[in-house]
Amino acid sequence: MESLIFSLNATVPIFMMMVLGILFKKIGWIDDIFASKMNKFVFLIPLPLLLFKDLATVDFVEVWDIRFVGFCFIATLLSIMIAFAISCFLQERNLRGEFIQASYRSSAALLGIALIQNIYGTSTMTPLMIIGSVPLYNVMAVAVLSFFGCQERGLNQSKIKKTLFGIITNPIIIGIIAGLLWSLLELPMPVVLDKTVSSMSAMATPMGLIAMGATFDITKAVAKMKITFVASFMKLFGFCILFLPIAICLGFHHEQLIAILVMLGSATTVSCFVMAKNMGYEGVLSSSVIMMTTLMSGFSLTLWLSILRSFHFI
Repeated sequence: MESLIFSLNATVPIFMMMVLGILFKKIGWIDDIFASKMNKFVFLIPLPLLLFKDLATVDFVEVWDIRFVGFCFIATLLSIMIAFAISCFLQERNLRGEFIQASYRSSAALLGIALIQNIYGTSTMTPLMIIGSVPLYNVMAVAVLSFFGCQERGLNQSKIKKTLFGIITNPIIIGIIAGLLWSLLELPMPVVLDKTVSSMSAMATPMGLIAMGATFDITKAVAKMKITFVASFMKLFGFCILFLPIAICLGFHHEQLIAILVMLGSATTVSCFVMAKNMGYEGVLSSSVIMMTTLMSGFSLTLWLSILRSFHFI
């Protein structure tokens, strides 16, 4: 019971913010345009500042863990390969790219920071997890969507170059690099700057979760139900079953294990739908997986946290 209460205290506040987003959208206080602008604002300013603050104020030499970053990279790569292998059983080629992407891409940054902060008060492991997984997320998403595209049967080099440039100029990556450099150079954090950054970064989690809830559409989750269920099971349970025991055997625990859990088993990121639509896909499968994993991740993450807590791994 104690483990269950601990897990619920960690997950329920996060998903209550998403419920508020749904409620505000329902009563007309938030519309699609406003929710889209909220998402963009969080992505451009508060979230990068939050990552910057978490890294700039810690001893980087002490925090850096090459084993942890390497594990995140390898686990992500293997997850993509497994999703690719399962996609070969789909008869509709144009669904394979969406299936692969939706099966492995997590809401790593937003939900990772929110969950770890809610439990430990800081989120220093989230940036390291992002370094190991998010760049690979984006590069492979372009590769699989281009390869399985309806009109193109090969990799589009111009799109890949454009996406690589987008990764380099990604505000989240910039925030991480700036925080790492600030920590490595041991630069002081003036009180005025610290308070400003803290105030701005504090908006990242509540605004991002409310915006995510406002974009939720339950009616889309009924389309492509069988394939949606397979992709959602892989996203919330399959990869966790495969890689969490390995992470535990390698000695990862507490904040590290929570970051790995978020990387493996959190809801599919909404950017999957945006990227699929922009690359010529219908986007129904992507949106359905996003909706189902978002709806079910509150229960699945609570279950995983309860299990890890019961065995004293977190």
